[in-house]
Amino acid sequence: MLWLKLFLPFAGAYFLSYLYRTANAVIGPVLTQELTLGAGGLGLLTSAYFLSFAAAQLPLGMLLDRFGARRVESGLLLIASAGATVFALGQSVAELAIGRGLIGLGVSACLMAAFKAFSLWFPPSRQASLTGWIMTSGGLGALAATAPLEFALQVSGWREIFFALAGLTLAVAIWLFFSIPEQYSQSKPESLAAQLAGVKAVFGSAHFWRFVPIGLTLTGGFMAVQSLWSISWLMQVNGYSRAAAADHMAGMSVAMLTAYILIGLLATGLARRGIQPVMLLAAGVGLSLLMLALIATEALSQTHLLWIAYGTFSSFGTLVYSQAAAGFPVALSGRVNTALNLMVFIGAFGVQWGLGLLIDLLQQLGQNPALAHRSAFLVLLGIQSTAYAWFCIASRRPR
Repeated sequence: MLWLKLFLPFAGAYFLSYLYRTANAVIGPVLTQELTLGAGGLGLLTSAYFLSFAAAQLPLGMLLDRFGARRVESGLLLIASAGATVFALGQSVAELAIGRGLIGLGVSACLMAAFKAFSLWFPPSRQASLTGWIMTSGGLGALAATAPLEFALQVSGWREIFFALAGLTLAVAIWLFFSIPEQYSQSKPESLAAQLAGVKAVFGSAHFWRFVPIGLTLTGGFMAVQSLWSISWLMQVNGYSRAAAADHMAGMSVAMLTAYILIGLLATGLARRGIQPVMLLAAGVGLSLLMLALIATEALSQTHLLWIAYGTFSSFGTLVYSQAAAGFPVALSGRVNTALNLMVFIGAFGVQWGLGLLIDLLQQLGQNPALAHRSAFLVLLGIQSTAYAWFCIASRRPR
C-alpha cells in the first residue's frame, strides 16, 4: 500500500528526531553532575542541536525541491548516526556539543522531507491529517525519551544508549533509501538563481510573516521547554525527583500523541464542516499560553494535569507548517516549510540557551533556583503572548 510504504520510513525517522531532541531533558541532570555544568552551559550544550538544525533549513529547502526527499533525508541520517557516535564517545563539553550539533544537522530533514513527499503524493485536502499522523510518530519519540529513557539509564549508561541510537539511525537511513518511491519530474530542474528567487519570494510574503512570530516563540519555545527546561522546572521548582519529573513528561507525551492522532483523524472532516485548520491552530496555541501561565504562576497544584494540558494544546502549533505552505505553490513547499522551520529552530535555540543564561544571571543576583526558574518562565510567557497577539491581529487583515 503506497500510503504505508511512503509514510512508515518517514515516521521512523521522525521518531528518532524527536527522541534525540528531547533526550537531554532526562539525561541533562546526569550530564550536569558528570561535567559540572551550570544552567547556561547545559542550555548551550543541548541547544547545539537546534543551532545546527536551524542552519541547515534554507539549503535543505532547495535540496528537497531539487533532489527529492528520499535522497536528501537518507544521506543526512548518516550524519545523524555519526553524530550519535561522537556524542557517545565525547569526553568534554566541546566534544559533546559537536556530536549534538551533528545529530541536529543529520535529522534536520526528518519532518521537512516528509512534508515535501506528502505535498507531491497527496492532495492539499489531506495535508492537515498527514501532519497529524507524522507528528504522532514524533510524539512516540518524545514518549520514548521520558520514563522509558529514565528506565534505560537505570540499567545502562547514557553512552551505551547513544551507541544503540547510532545503529538504529543507520538502519532507518537504509530503510528509507530503499523504500521510498521516486517521483520523477518531466520539467527541467530549477537553476540555483531561480531557487534563491523562490526563497526570496517566501521571505517577502506577508502571508509567511503572519505565521513566523508564533512559530518562532510558541512552537520553538515549546520545543525548548519540553526538551530541557521542563524536567529542570519540575525538579527545581516543584521539588520532584528525576524519576517523578520523567513521569510528568511521559504523561505530557502521551497527551501530545493523542492530540496528534486526533488531528490526523479529524482535521480533514472538520475543515469540510467549516472549522478550518487555522482556527484549530489559533485555539490550540492560545490555550497552551494559558496552561504555561498556570504553570509559571503555580496557580494550581495539579502539576500532572497542567503539563498534560500544556502538551496537548501545544501540539496544535504544528499546524503552522501546513497553514503557511497553503499560501504558496506546491513547487515552493520545501522552501516554505524549511524557511518556517528555520524560524522555529532559531526560536528553540534562543529560548533554550536564553532561559539557561537568564536563570544563571538571576541566581547571581540573589534569587534561589526556584524563583529564578519562575522569573525566566514569566519572561518567556510575555514574549509568547506578544507573538500570539500579532498572529491574531494579522489574521484579521485582508489577505
